[in-house]
Amino acid sequence: MLDVIIKSFNKKLIVSCQAERDDPFNKPEFIAAFAKAAELGGACAIRAEGIINIQAVKSEIKIPVIGIIKGKYHDNYPLLTPDFNDVESLIKCGCDFIALDATKRIRPNGYTGLNFLKEVKKRYGIPVVADISNYNEGMLSADSGADLIATTLSGYTPNSIDCIDGNNPDYELVSMLNSSIDIPIIAEGRIWTPSDAIKAIEAGAYSVVVGTAITRPKILTQMFCVALESLKTNKSLLNDDD
Repeated sequence: MLDVIIKSFNKKLIVSCQAERDDPFNKPEFIAAFAKAAELGGACAIRAEGIINIQAVKSEIKIPVIGIIKGKYHDNYPLLTPDFNDVESLIKCGCDFIALDATKRIRPNGYTGLNFLKEVKKRYGIPVVADISNYNEGMLSADSGADLIATTLSGYTPNSIDCIDGNNPDYELVSMLNSSIDIPIIAEGRIWTPSDAIKAIEAGAYSVVVGTAITRPKILTQMFCVALESLKTNKSLLNDDD
C-alpha cells in the first residue's frame, strides 16, 4: 500500500496548506478549503500543520496527508514535529505520512533529528518524510529509515542559510541526492512558478511541494506591492539623474 501511495506522487504536486499566525486565513475551515481546492486542481497530496487543521483537512479530502507539528529549537529556529507525543497525535488524527526535522541539530528532548527519525521508525513504523537541509543529512536520513526525503529545510537552518542561490529552489541538492540514493526526493522550498517545479523534476525530484505560491495570498500580495514600489523608486531615481 505504501509503495502504491508513493508511486502516485511521481512527477506530481504536493500542496502545503499552512498559514502564519496573523494571517486571516489561519483558521481550520480556510486551511481545509485550500486543501480541497488543491485536490480539485490535481494535487496528489497535502502537507498540513497542527492537529486541528489536519483534522479539518482530512474531513474534506481523499488524497494523502503529510502531517507536521511546529515547535522551536532553543535558538528559536523552527522545529518540525518536536517530540514523540506529537508523532502520536499525528498518527491518531490519521496522517498518512509524518514529516519531521531530520537535521543534526539537538532537539529539546535531547535527540538529534536523525536519531529521532530512527526512534520514530522503530516505535511506530509510520511512513516518514525526512526534512533535511543539506546533502549529508539526506544521506544519513536514507540510512536512518526515511521513506521520503524532502529539501524543506535547505536555507532555513543556521548552517544552510548561506549555501543557497538567493530565493531559488535548491536544485543542486535535489540533483546530488537523486544521484546518490534510491529513496524518492521531494523538492520543497522557494518554488514559485510552474517552471520552477518543472526544473526541480528535471533535476531529479520525484515530486514537488509548493506552499506559499499557492496558499499565502498575503505574501503574494506583498510581493506584487514591493515590485511595483521598487519600479516607482527606480523611476524617481532616473528623474533625479536628469
